[in-house]
Formats: sequence, C-alpha cells, structure tokens
Amino acid sequence: MSGVLASMIDGLLVGAVYGLAAMGLSLIWGVMDVINLTHGAMIALGMFCMYLLFAAVTINPYVLLLPTIGAGLLLGIVVYWMAVHWVVGRSMLMSLLSTFAVNMMVIGIGTAVWSTSPYNVNFVLPGITIGAYTFTGNHIAAAISAVVIALALQFFLYRTRTGKAIRAVADNREAAELMGISSTAVLTIAFAIGIALACTSGALVSTLFPFTILSGSVYQLKSFVVTILAGLGKPFGALVAGVLLGLLEGVVTPFIAVSWIPLIEFGLFVVVLVAFPQGIFGKRATA
Repeated sequence: MSGVLASMIDGLLVGAVYGLAAMGLSLIWGVMDVINLTHGAMIALGMFCMYLLFAAVTINPYVLLLPTIGAGLLLGIVVYWMAVHWVVGRSMLMSLLSTFAVNMMVIGIGTAVWSTSPYNVNFVLPGITIGAYTFTGNHIAAAISAVVIALALQFFLYRTRTGKAIRAVADNREAAELMGISSTAVLTIAFAIGIALACTSGALVSTLFPFTILSGSVYQLKSFVVTILAGLGKPFGALVAGVLLGLLEGVVTPFIAVSWIPLIEFGLFVVVLVAFPQGIFGKRATA
C-alpha cells in the first residue's frame, strides 16, 4: 500500500469526526437561522468531559460517549435559554454577539481551570496493519462511532414525531405553529442536539490528538467549511462533506506542509460558494 493511499484512508477516518462536528452546527443554523459561535467552545468542553470521565472510571472511552451526549444535551438547554432564545428571529448580528459572549465565557473559565497546557486521553485500541502501514484502532473506532451517531440522528429526524417536528419548524415555523407544534420546545430540542453533537465530536477528537481549551476553534472553522459545502440544514450531508474534507487533507498532506492545509480548505470553501451557493447537497434555485 502506498503512503498516499494510507494517508487518504486515515483522512477518511478523521473526516468522519469532522462531519459529526459540523452536523451540530448545520442543524442549529438550518433550523434556527442562528450562527452558533459557541460551537468551538462546546467541542472543547466535550474533550474535557471525556478526559475527566476517563480519569474517573478508566474504561473504554467510547462507552463514555453516552454520558457525554447526555451532558451535552443538558448544556445545550442551559445555553439556549441563557443566550439564544432571546435572539431567535432577530438580526443575525444579535445571535453572533450573544453566542460569541458565551464562547468567550467558556474559554475564559476553561483557561482559569485547566490553563492552556495540552491534555490527552491515554487510551489506545489495537490497530489494523496492512503492509507497512498501521491504522490506529482509535481512528477506526472514532470514525465508526461518528457514522453510527450520524445514522441515529438521521433516523431521529426522519422517523420520529419529534424529528419531523424539527424539520417542520425548519421549513416553515409559522405554519408549524398553526398545526399545533410548539416552536419554542422544538428549537430548544434542536439546539440541545446540536450542542450534544459538538460535545460528542470533541470527545472523539480527544481520543485521537492532544488538546487544550483552545483546540475547539480549529474544529469550529472546519465545521463552517463543511457546513457550507453540504448546505444549511443538511446534517447527514455534513457528514459526507466532512469525510470529503478529510480525504482532501489525506491527499495533500504527503506533498505539502500541514500549515498550508487551511489555505487549501478555505480556497475550496470559496469555490463551492461560487459554484454551489446552496451547498453541494442543498436545494437548487429554480427559475
């Protein structure tokens, strides 16, 4: 197996985690028309949630995703009522300022508690060796976990009453309310799920790479790129776009310095905005 092919496969595995991170941002943006600037901070909190849980019980960290999801849901409800509910339906600037304020609060408190020193979850799963290359078990487990969670979200949105209510509110909030759907309850649930996805993706990242309280900002930028690539309100499309972004990183990493990767990603971001304004999976405008 060539080094490039091995790097591509590794990129696909990491890309699934990128996609999961972007699913939360896409869901909130698509349903509520709110750009959630707390996204990176929530990813970082997910990293530390996994770190603290693993330090406390020392079991397979992928089992600890369940309490991390629960904590993310509760955190999402708190953040929604503290900073988001009051700006829904108002100007985009209001939501940007409100969520940015929460983001800075989380980073400030996190820096005071954990400093900016790197942490890591010291757990290694056996990998798979093909030829001269070994794919770590953590990367494989993280990718599988991301896909399973994404499929669970897809099932929830399309096969449950609450999920259908979320889609109805996203399509037409006023019409949904006339049909008896409580938009406030639905928006609270949608935001909580989006935060839970961000926390869960952070928990997965913590099993792959060292992290600090500031690490979430990197994945927030990647989430924005993936969300635009997929199209707003397309959570499963975000997973696919995340995998494609990971594949792109895997292709170019053997040939160029890692510091050039953000430039290439944002170049792709601009190209897609011009060629596909609604995203690759978004609805095409009709004449």
